[in-house]
Amino acid sequence: MTLTEKVLARASGKARVQPGDNVWVNVDVLMTHDVCGPGTIGVFKREFGKDARVWDPKKVVIIPDHYIFTADSMSNRNVDILRDFSKEQGLEYFYDVIDDKNGHWQFDASRGQLKKQHGSSYTGVCHTTLPWKGHTRPGEILFGTDSHTCMAGAFNQFATGIGNTDAGFILGTGKLLIKAPETMRFYLEGELPVGVMAKDVILHVIGDIGFDGATYRCMQWEGPGVHSLSVDDRMTIANMAIEAGGKNAMFPYDEKTGAYVRERVTENGTKSEFEPVEIDREQSFVYDKTFDLSKLEPTVACHPDPGQRKLAKNMSGVSLDRAYIGSCTGGKTSDFLAFAHVVKGRSVKIDTFGVPATTKVVQELKDTLWDGVSVWNILESAGVRMTENASCAACLGGPVDTFGRLNTPMSCISATNRNFPGRMGNKESHVYLASPYTVAASALTGKITDPREYVA
Repeated sequence: MTLTEKVLARASGKARVQPGDNVWVNVDVLMTHDVCGPGTIGVFKREFGKDARVWDPKKVVIIPDHYIFTADSMSNRNVDILRDFSKEQGLEYFYDVIDDKNGHWQFDASRGQLKKQHGSSYTGVCHTTLPWKGHTRPGEILFGTDSHTCMAGAFNQFATGIGNTDAGFILGTGKLLIKAPETMRFYLEGELPVGVMAKDVILHVIGDIGFDGATYRCMQWEGPGVHSLSVDDRMTIANMAIEAGGKNAMFPYDEKTGAYVRERVTENGTKSEFEPVEIDREQSFVYDKTFDLSKLEPTVACHPDPGQRKLAKNMSGVSLDRAYIGSCTGGKTSDFLAFAHVVKGRSVKIDTFGVPATTKVVQELKDTLWDGVSVWNILESAGVRMTENASCAACLGGPVDTFGRLNTPMSCISATNRNFPGRMGNKESHVYLASPYTVAASALTGKITDPREYVA
């Protein structure tokens, strides 16, 4: 069996699962956030009763992160609903934006968008919070009410996005009926050359198969090239499986994975036991192709979808109005370090926004010193508008006062993961997806730029 088939078989109590089988699986973790959480709770209450209890309060993770730092009253109300539900159900893993369990968050205009406006429990983007807080474990089943839940496939688990109805059913039963997907294998050889990042890998592959090329399929990553990638790299790649229509992504387990997970579950006191699934010698794939990492170049996904692939070196004539680094796939500490490496000692030429994915990333950027200067200060000195409020921010548009949102037609190069019209705000805007290296180099020149001339 493939890795996905093995996880689904284990979770359904079956000896074997094959593509097309419909199986009831036992869920290890359900995640929801402020956009879909209220709807999920509504379904749960409607179907199981207003006094119903969730199936397991230790397996529900609620992370407000999408429409947070805004004056929009309805967005703020969504978080209040999550707070009330978590208190009612005794949920341990609710990462609230405020510390007062009986409080109500409101935007403080005097502090603005750049200064910290959250409490000590707040974490930031759900998909980066899950691994940081020890909720991603090899061999498990993770569902989330967000399409980029597939990012957790980096940790050798079956992780995928679902709707509010399915999530409401899980809240009451801890189970879900799933059709086992076919598996596509992407076999990686070699190592990434200088100036090329994991984002370039996934943009290259999506450009190769199309933005619907993996529809309801697992994207399984194997080969020696995989083991040369960091855990952050794998998260970047797995995150964007959905941008090819994928049901989920799946990486094999190795010691990098194990060390990462053990450190986080120990640090947070979350469940420490896990059982990875290993690669079988015999597997059946609906697609199988080898990619040589050493031959990849800085890549850009162009308007209007992630499958519109071009090389950065061939796009020097495209002028830009804005640059943006952040989100679950582009706002990790390693992403900002790569960005800072390019802009250090230089100044950006266009409006550039930086939104760390989590509060931990904010702290790490402030604590990491280069020649006695924090990376945070290096970024600010280069002209990057850095916010201390980790969140999804402009990645999916949001209310008009969302930090970095494209409120007028413009061209933006972004380290985020989706560029369909209207994704980051104005429907007439053109969003170009690229690696943090490429976004940084382009911010310096005001046009799409191959970063290799800036990365030694």
